[in-house]
Order: sequence, then structure tokens, then C-alpha cells
Amino acid sequence: MPNRLEPAGHPDRRAGDRLDILGDLRGEVMVYQPMAIREISHGGAQVDTSFPLQLDSLHEMRLELGDASVVVKGRVVHSSIADMDREFVTYRSGLEFIQPSSGTRDVIAQFIQAVTRGRLAR
Repeated sequence: MPNRLEPAGHPDRRAGDRLDILGDLRGEVMVYQPMAIREISHGGAQVDTSFPLQLDSLHEMRLELGDASVVVKGRVVHSSIADMDREFVTYRSGLEFIQPSSGTRDVIAQFIQAVTRGRLAR
């Protein structure tokens, strides 16, 4: 089966054949969307988004915690409308971190400790 995306003269390097789909077969692409982190703990976070998050859905999130950035998977445990005006709706959702790596847990703990120390010093 020829690959329509391969330029002429380039060999097809696929390990298996592709199946042409007749009719509709839907999918979704996941892209990072901005969110505001309102609260964070060792086990999860509360975030604001401009779009609703479905209960029990899983999402990979990139968190910028001070000088460090981590990617963690989270499960939506609650979500509701937090604010609404004529043009925009803000959704507030609670996310439980799912099996973060030890490195990710360390970065989150260090961030929480640094913020807590900074508040106590004031």
C-alpha cells in the first residue's frame, strides 16, 4: 500500500501496513493550554482554566514552580464555574496528582518549602 505522505523516491519505512478508513473515525489532539495555579500541595493542585475539565479525566500538566518545571499527570476530582462575565467564564478545578515520579515530588516539596519559608520570614 503506497504512503501518500512519502516524497517520491523515498522508501516506505513503516513496520506495518496502514488501513484506509472509509467513513468517519474521530480522534483528539492534546495541546497545552494556559492555567492559573491557585493552590498546590504535595498531592494535588487547584487550578483556574478558561475551559471546563471533565470529572475523573486525566491530564498531563506542566507546572512552572520557581526555577523548575515539571510535568505531572492529574485526575480531575472537582470542577465548577468560578467566575463569569459577559465574555469569559473561568472554571476552577481540583486535580489529584497521579503517581508523580520521585523527582517531581521532590521539586513540588522544595517549591512548597521555599514559599512557606518566604511567608514565614515576612
